Amino acid sequence: MQSIFWSVEEVALRAKQFYENGIRQNVEHSDNIGKMIVIDAETGEYGIDPTGVETALKLKQKNPNARLFTIRIGYDVAVSFGGAMERTAE
Repeated sequence: MQSIFWSVEEVALRAKQFYENGIRQNVEHSDNIGKMIVIDAETGEYGIDPTGVETALKLKQKNPNARLFTIRIGYDVAVSFGGAMERTAE
């Protein structure tokens, strides 16, 4: 299989489109708020865990060329260095 180059911005855009167009409704509930969701920007396949590491490893094992993007469920950013993370979902 030939690998197609995607910029970081394109990976982010595609993953966010998957999230907004179907994944969000399924995952944004009280049990998942604050957990990390890792999305394969090519397939839309995703997984959730507290840090995103286990999911990323599973998705990469399934497809070593996967283009992964991580989002903190219910927040506007995944991590913050000295700043505040604002909730986008209750």
